[in-house]
Amino acid sequence: MRATAVRRTALAASAAALALLATACGGSSDSDAKDGKDEKGAANGSSSAPKTPAKALTAAELETAALAQGDVKGTKITKTGPADEVPADGVKVDKEACLPVAHAMYGVAQKGALATTKRRVVDEPKTDGKKSLEDVAKGEGADAFKDAFNLTSTFVALHSYEGTAGPDAFTALKKAAADCAGGFTATVAGTPTKVVSVAEEKISGGDEAVAWTVTSESDGATAPVKLVALRKGGSVATFFAFNLAAAGGDVKFELPTAVVAAQDKKLA
Repeated sequence: MRATAVRRTALAASAAALALLATACGGSSDSDAKDGKDEKGAANGSSSAPKTPAKALTAAELETAALAQGDVKGTKITKTGPADEVPADGVKVDKEACLPVAHAMYGVAQKGALATTKRRVVDEPKTDGKKSLEDVAKGEGADAFKDAFNLTSTFVALHSYEGTAGPDAFTALKKAAADCAGGFTATVAGTPTKVVSVAEEKISGGDEAVAWTVTSESDGATAPVKLVALRKGGSVATFFAFNLAAAGGDVKFELPTAVVAAQDKKLA
């Protein structure tokens, strides 16, 4: 395939995912993050909720457990800012059952949350002599695109819940993802994003964990993002990851397992 065709396909596909991430991974300031560890958490709505409700972490405790620079090798970790915040009523869906999934994608806490902290984790550019963004713009080939844009950005939202609200929120998200596997449309700030599929993947950590590949579509081009939920006690962390090069189908996009594992470790 010619370089211009590769760039056109990749950029068209990435537009769908970028629209979905416009708010969730926008600004750059500083906030917080944290949560649990465990297994894949089957999408049947069951949860390994504790018999005794876990003590909710305070805002200060969440901040202590949040990811910090150096926790994930080869990445830059920053707190999020006001531009990243999406109010619960700012997320609209065409299918009410899918709202928990849309909320997780934008880092919105569910009912019963006492505190929230957020982080952005971005892969550091690889300085190995590959072609630059300028080379890509000049049409220097498909490899240039992959080298320049093969970076994963992960938006981490950590919520602390009271009583059984944490396990309940986790269970509600799993059920919503199963019910909405065939897709839905989410609208934030007047911009609609068409999700065509929500496919479960395997991941482990915390008291329970579950992950999905969420595929969006725009003008006939599709783009994948990764969504992970991890619960530890009364805390629930969500991870929303995007890779620009993967939007063009040129690289295999994996779950942000290193980020999940690092957050899991800090919650232990």
